[in-house]
Formats: sequence, structure tokens, C-alpha cells
Amino acid sequence: MREMTASESVPGARPDRYKWIALSNTTLSMTMATIDGSIVIIAMPAIFRGIHLNPLAPGNITYLLWMIIGYLLVQSVLVVTLGRLGDMFGRVKIYNLGFVVFTLTSIALSLDPLTGSDGALWLIGWRFAQAFGGAMLMANSAAILTDAFPAHQRGMALGINQIAGISGQFIGLLLGGLLSLVDWRLVFWVNVPIGVFGTVWAYRNLREIASTRRARIDWVGNVMFATGLGSLLVAITYGIRPYGGHATGWMNPWILTGLIGGVVMLAVFCVVETKIAEPMFQMSLFRIRAFAAGNAASLLGSIARGGLQFMLVIWLAGIWLPLHGYNFSDTPLWAGIYMLPLTAGFLFAGPISGVLSDRYGPRPFATGGLLLAACCFTGLMLLPVDFSYWMFALLIFGNGVGSGLFAAPNTSAIMSSVPAYQRGSASGMRSTFQNSGMSLSIGIFFSLMIAGLASTLPKTLTAGLRAQGVSASVATQIGHLPPVSTLFSALLGFNPVQNLLAPSGTLAKLPAHNAAVLTGKQFFPSLISAPFHHGLVIVFTAATIMAVTGALVSLLRGKQFYWTDEPTVQAAVASENAASAPSHNGSSAAIASPNGTAHANGAALPASAGQANPPLDP
Repeated sequence: MREMTASESVPGARPDRYKWIALSNTTLSMTMATIDGSIVIIAMPAIFRGIHLNPLAPGNITYLLWMIIGYLLVQSVLVVTLGRLGDMFGRVKIYNLGFVVFTLTSIALSLDPLTGSDGALWLIGWRFAQAFGGAMLMANSAAILTDAFPAHQRGMALGINQIAGISGQFIGLLLGGLLSLVDWRLVFWVNVPIGVFGTVWAYRNLREIASTRRARIDWVGNVMFATGLGSLLVAITYGIRPYGGHATGWMNPWILTGLIGGVVMLAVFCVVETKIAEPMFQMSLFRIRAFAAGNAASLLGSIARGGLQFMLVIWLAGIWLPLHGYNFSDTPLWAGIYMLPLTAGFLFAGPISGVLSDRYGPRPFATGGLLLAACCFTGLMLLPVDFSYWMFALLIFGNGVGSGLFAAPNTSAIMSSVPAYQRGSASGMRSTFQNSGMSLSIGIFFSLMIAGLASTLPKTLTAGLRAQGVSASVATQIGHLPPVSTLFSALLGFNPVQNLLAPSGTLAKLPAHNAAVLTGKQFFPSLISAPFHHGLVIVFTAATIMAVTGALVSLLRGKQFYWTDEPTVQAAVASENAASAPSHNGSSAAIASPNGTAHANGAALPASAGQANPPLDP
């Protein structure tokens, strides 16, 4: 069975019209899904005030973690399964259902009738369900676009789609801050009209233009993958919490069990999937160099970039903005505003790199983008804590440009390198690598920052508190508290010193002048600047290493590679092999042909005729 063209799928449609419908609808859904991944971060204080719960109380940190990271974890675990279901039952069908689920769960979140811990559990549970809908959209949007667009335009299409998605992560920060000023429920209500519009539009206009391949569901593979990846990511999330006398939880036996057990389960999954006739995911796709290198580079790039927004918000909200006269309660919103150059860099570079990569190939743009990001990480590391804003803006704009240069060509290269009937599961695996990298990055960045602060903050904080008349016992106790509470205070717009001193009632016992100094805009930022910069150096050094490593992997991806179906070879396509189609441009490209041979620049690269597994990319 062959893949139909876009114009064939819609009776009476103007040629080329359908692909633009698919692009605009999937871009809307990706933007909506990724905005919701970050919209709660800056809105968190308003949300917890609305349900009458202090997120920084010792027993409530778990609610805070799951509200911030749970959405991303659920998507990471489910996207491969939902992409595979799209291959089996129809990508548009699963995608459209995702719009419905996302919209209905947004309504449920907006109507939270409970308060306290029950209200938090309501929000966390429905956020999980919302992430399920978002995963349906994310798993199939890239596959729908790859089906709709010819190979020579995929870079442009996927560039617009992916950059809209990545930018949504940062737009969500600003949008959450603005909406929460009015009412915290608007953070979730805002999805409803968009979701209704997108749902109606998708059901009316999107069509299945790729043939489905019905198969039995691989229950064993799905359970093993979800268990392994879920255990790994949950363990990493909880690793940033203190344990015993340690600043982080990496020595916690349960954390170690989750990490080791998750890795072992994923390794067993990879072996088992090669033994199953109809697996959840074709591990043989990793034999395609463009697919394997693209996903590895995406993972490394996501690890380098994923925790960046948290570090920048803490830097701005906890130190730079208070030093420049902003109230702590206002700093999260203004942090989102001051980070707009990062989003502008994404939006500027993404579509341009997509168009150029269609003509010149993905390798130079994807590799160069990660190298540019690495240079900007180094620049951020060298900035003083109280920086000149134009230099900061230039560096984060450059980081956005680098990420934009990378995202579009890399996604296009991954999606163009696999057979049409496996694009859903391939898109899901691509999203899993990207989302898992984000989750890993948050755990790694926070742990490195906490480790950096733990070595310098206790002495500095204790001495600063003692200088303002705080008793030795209270100052020592606060100085040796795990730094994670201080970081979350800055992230959420709470006055960190006021939050730390509140349980002991110390502020009420101090002279008014000393209390005003301790809770003022200068004390905490000035006190934490040196320890925080020490942590930033560690974090951005790790990000630079990840970005450079990702660039090296990207460089090894090989020449531009297309796996396309050709209508004139339907008999061959009906077998397990893909058909060939000529490159639409003069760039260096490899094309898989029916007999398992890959062509690059007119030279045939031998492969076993009739092989079911994809050939290696030259």
C-alpha cells in the first residue's frame, strides 16, 4: 500500500492546500501543549494561594515538584506508545482525540472545587490527564507534517512547528505570570477556547493520508518501557530533594533503586523488542545513522537547554531584579519579560534554518546551532551576577538562535529518515528523547546548583544573619537548611529570608531596622550572589559540555537522507521495504530504494536485497 498525497486525501482540494492546513493546525496544538508545560511555573504562587496551601512548607514540596515536572514526565513516558498507536489506527485519529482530551482536562483543572492538599492532588491528577492529551498531539504532529509535505519542504514545515513548540515553553512563563495576576484559574481556562477551536478545525479538515498497518498491541513492551522510563525520571525528580544529612537525595536507597532499576528495565526492553514479531518500537530504526545520531543529538541538546529556563528565572527573580528595585512578589513575571530575547532567538532562527536545511542539508545548521549555544552558555558563565542587561539579552538571544538553528533541521532529518508506516512511533521516540532530556536537565541542573550552594551558602548565610542580630542557634539552623528551599523561594517569588525566618518568629523579635534589612531587596541578593555564581559556573559548564558533545554527534549524522514512498513501485512498497523518490534539490542526499539500497549522490551503497530492516545511512 502506498502513501497518498495531500491533495488526493481531500476531494476537491486545491493542490498543496492540505499541507498548509496540517501545518497551521499542528503548530497551534504544539504551541498549546508546550505552553502548558511551563505556564504553571510563574503562576504557582497564585495557584497555591488559590487552594490555600503553602508550597514551601516541608510536607508540601512534593506537591510543588509534581505540579512543575509531572506534566513533562507523563508526556515523556507516553509519546512512543501513542505514536505507535497512530501508526496502527491512524495518526489523525489519535491526534484529534488528543485535542479533545486536552480541552476537557483544561476545564476540569479550571473547576478545581477543593482546597489544601486535596486541591493540590486534584490539580496534579488532572495535569497528568492533560499531559496524556498533550502527548497524543506531540506524538503525531510531526508525523502528520512529514506525511503532508514533500521531502524538499519538510525542514521548513517542521521548523515552524518545532520552533513554535519550543518557544511555547518560554511564552508559557510570561503568559502564566500575566494571567495569574487576574485569577489563577485563567491559567487553565485559556486553553479551552483554543482547544475547542483546534478540535473542530482538526476534525473538519485533517485527513488520514498515510496507510495504517494494523498490528497487535505490544503490551509487554509498553509496560516495560513505561515502567523503566517512569522509574528513571521519577528518581531523578526526587533526587533534588534533601535526604538525611545530605543536600540532595542521591544517597536515598529508593532513589538509587529507581535509577538502577529504570536503566536495567530499559536495557531489557531494548533486547525484548528485537524478539517480538510486532514490537512497540522497531529498534532496527536505530541502524539508520540519521535517525540514531539525530535522536542522540536531540537528547544532549535538551539536557543542555532544559534546565536553562529555571536557572534564568532563579537568577533574575532571586538576585538581579531585586537588586534593581523589583519586589520579590513581582519578580517571576518580570523574569519572563526579561527572558523574551531567548524566545525571539528561537522564532528568528527556526524557520530560516528549516528552509536553508532543505536546500543545503541539516548537518551544518544543526551542528552549528549547538556550537553557538555552547558559546552562549560559556558567555553566561562568565557574566557577573549583577550583569549589564544588554549583554545578558544578547547571550540568551544567541542561545535561542542556536537552539532554533538546531531544532528544525534535526527534526526534519529524523522524520525523513524512516519509512512512512513507522513515522508515528519514530515521532514518539523523538519526542521521548527530547522530553526525557528536559527532565534529566532539570534534575541535573538543580542538583549541580544545590551541590554548588551547599559548599558555600551555609557559612555565608549564617554570618549574614548573625550580623543582623539573629541568634546563633537560629542562624546556624537556617544556614544549614538544604538549599532547595531557598531556590524554590526565589523561583516562586517568595522573599527567601522572610520565608526562612517565619517558622521561628525571629523577625518579630528583632529591631525594626534589622528586620527591614533582612527582608529588603538588597540583603538576600547580595548575600547569595557569590555562592549562586559558584553554582552557575558548575551548571553552565555542564551545559556547555553537553552542547559540544551533541554537536559532535550531529556532525557524525552523515549526508542528508530521505526515505520516501514512490507511487510507481507499489508492489515493492507493499513489502517491508520503502520505495525511492528523487531528491528535490541538488544537495547531497541518500534515498532508500525498494531493494534495500541507499543512494547518495548517484552512488549505490550495497545492502541485502529484500531486507526488512532499514539500511544504514551512508
